[in-house]
Amino acid sequence: MKSKLIIAIAAMGIAVLFSSCAKVPQVEIDAATAAIQSTKDAGADLYVPEAYQAMVDSMKSANEKVEVAKAKWFPNYTKAKDLLAKVNTMATDAKANTEKRKVELKAEVTTMIGEVKALVAENTALIAKAPRGKEGKEALEAIKSDNAVAETTVTEVEALLANGDLLGSDSKIKAAKEKATSIKAELDEAIAKKGAAKAPAAKAAKAPVAKKAKK
Repeated sequence: MKSKLIIAIAAMGIAVLFSSCAKVPQVEIDAATAAIQSTKDAGADLYVPEAYQAMVDSMKSANEKVEVAKAKWFPNYTKAKDLLAKVNTMATDAKANTEKRKVELKAEVTTMIGEVKALVAENTALIAKAPRGKEGKEALEAIKSDNAVAETTVTEVEALLANGDLLGSDSKIKAAKEKATSIKAELDEAIAKKGAAKAPAAKAAKAPVAKKAKK
């Protein structure tokens, strides 16, 4: 009788042990899920997309491991728990790197604003030197319009930056810089051609006139 009682107690102990080990790590799952959402709210999916996606993939893998373990007679969630802990660490790093990227991007946009302003001013000065022939006049008007757009874009970017729209301001200022750089190249080429065309005429004007031979 005693032996049967001991066996029954031992069996109950083993059952309790397995049930405690086999509990689905819902607390860890909820914590990891909340951590991912927190990084998304901070903008990690936009500013550090690769790190964010790696975190999402790890969470997916952890959930798959949980489901696999649940299907077993004696489930073991150790691997899933380890991966969920890793997700939390990844989330902390992603959040920090998101803030770091925001600071970097703001500095980059601010620098480009200064560069575009300088290009617009330089283009305005070059426009005054550009050729104004019949064909050149129409092209010059188009260039003036494009240069004005680049100048207006700078003002728009400064407003976006002030409102915290880093990605929008970055996209706009890059487009403005590309346009302003293209305008400068076009003006430089036109002015260079104008100078090349004037050179032979100036040289001919300066050339000495040959004296007639005496009879």
